[in-house]
Amino acid sequence: MDNRPIGFFDSGLGGLTCIPSLMKDMPCEKIVYFGDTARTPYGSKATTTIRNFSMQIADFLVQNNVKMIVIACNTVSATCLEDIQFKYPKIPVIGIISPAAEKISSRSCPDNKIGIIGTKVTIESKAYEKSIKKLNANLNVFSTPCPAFVPLIEEGIIKNDIMDMTIKYYLDDFILENRIDTLVLGCTHYPLIRSNIERIYKDLKIINPSEEIVHRIKKCLEEKDMFAKGSDYENVFYASDLSENFVNMIERIFNATDVNIKFKNLDIETVGG
Repeated sequence: MDNRPIGFFDSGLGGLTCIPSLMKDMPCEKIVYFGDTARTPYGSKATTTIRNFSMQIADFLVQNNVKMIVIACNTVSATCLEDIQFKYPKIPVIGIISPAAEKISSRSCPDNKIGIIGTKVTIESKAYEKSIKKLNANLNVFSTPCPAFVPLIEEGIIKNDIMDMTIKYYLDDFILENRIDTLVLGCTHYPLIRSNIERIYKDLKIINPSEEIVHRIKKCLEEKDMFAKGSDYENVFYASDLSENFVNMIERIFNATDVNIKFKNLDIETVGG
């Protein structure tokens, strides 16, 4: 048993999409979430910058006594997972790419055409392709970056024509030319526009890594006997810039306003130690 909270972090608010599934499946677990809303998006930044930011946030979560770190960001998982695991060898550190790759490889066949969409950094890293091919070399995997999705989602521009046109701009030719039948939402922001994508492309099978990572978290807690029982901790959501969009997104995702939201100014002294 371990009643300490689970630490989640993302470049912004996208990582919040992982948490409802966890709360439903493991209601005794508590969360400390950090969204780096002041410096989002990460997907177009240099790898060294992403690594520096991620290490600062991991340090902050450890200072908040988390029992596990969940990297709820595909960009960070693709670039910094091993660095954080190396720095904190006694704390389980889970990335979001591997659990999704396992599902894809086990549920797909060579006839499937699998499309990966994500940020520029995630797509350029080929992290999904490498993980999937390592498990099943016979699968057909294609990828394309969709850099405008994250800033639009962060601004709450979701259920309107602007988002639909942006989706079609990125995906129409990609899906048609590669005959994509399975689409992987390779960014934790993208589940927030899943309904748009499903409405526009009705025959696509959607893989949501934000859901798959919850299975990995549960398996890890079970193996290490770390499930919480009657924790006195609270769910706390930090942001480096507590914008109205961040608060609104928490309320939208959780369909409630009783979560504990705290502001934390992210800088080297307060977070990085």
